[in-house]
Amino acid sequence: MEVEIRLFASFREGREKKYFFKIDNLNLTVRDILEKLDIDEEEVAILLINGRDGKVDSVLKDGDIVSLFPPVGGG
Repeated sequence: MEVEIRLFASFREGREKKYFFKIDNLNLTVRDILEKLDIDEEEVAILLINGRDGKVDSVLKDGDIVSLFPPVGGG
């Protein structure tokens, strides 16, 4: 199983823009990915799975694309 993780804005600081995880665990959740990337789930403002709203406890499937956005400020 392979999933793609895309990071945006400040989540890219000290990390890559994209990650590809080859996983044998069929119960892999977004929370598991956040732990691997050392991202606190409270820091995630927008979480998309294949372009749709997702949740940290969503179980991922082969080919899923997860996009993670932190809160974005601006003026």
